[in-house]
Amino acid sequence: MKKKGHTPEQIVKKLRTASEELARGTSIEQVCRKLEISVATYHRWNKEYSGAKTEAVRRLKELEKENPRLKKLVAEQALDMDILKEIAKGKW
Repeated sequence: MKKKGHTPEQIVKKLRTASEELARGTSIEQVCRKLEISVATYHRWNKEYSGAKTEAVRRLKELEKENPRLKKLVAEQALDMDILKEIAKGKW
């Protein structure tokens, strides 16, 4: 089975549709079948994105991508500072 990659906006939209269907009395299995996702995926998404707005989810994903880049930048800067301190001491 081919794995689909859903964007955060698509996930939020599918969760809203699922909550509407569940409010009408449809079972979780039927809702998941209609949305073409597994029950486990539904529960994982619901845990992660419950109550989130599309804009907030998009911004969160952008920040999660930016965070490792910034951590790497800080580590490189700290390394450069250590090198400069060693050179300033004259122990090279």
